[in-house]
Amino acid sequence: MSKPAASPLLEINEAEVELSAIRAQGAGGQNVNKVSSAIHLRFDIAASSLPPDVKERLLALHDSRITKDGVLVIKAQQQRTQEMNRLDALMRLHELVNSVALPPKTRRATKPSYASRQRVRVAKSQRSETKASRGRVDDQ
Repeated sequence: MSKPAASPLLEINEAEVELSAIRAQGAGGQNVNKVSSAIHLRFDIAASSLPPDVKERLLALHDSRITKDGVLVIKAQQQRTQEMNRLDALMRLHELVNSVALPPKTRRATKPSYASRQRVRVAKSQRSETKASRGRVDDQ
């Protein structure tokens, strides 16, 4: 068997990504209230240097992180440090972009084989006989 082709990794220009630090939500004590460790990543898909077909597939995704204007917004707040959240947001952006890098395989319609159709017919007639023999028995 041949090995499937590896997906081409698309490079994203850092200048096209807008990163801003915000305060993280949720539990974390006093530190969460005074340190802006969460990262908001904004990536304008239409204005990016990605190939047109990749842009089209990205915009076609039904993802709640993509706004009506075609801007991808990723919020990273899992890590304790701003730098780790920044790396996490960039990794998630790369994963999403590379998930649509390859076009989906076109589906080709197939028909069931002759042997499989025969097996279905035999099974159907056997089932029919089984059910037909379940009728009421007359005592004569």
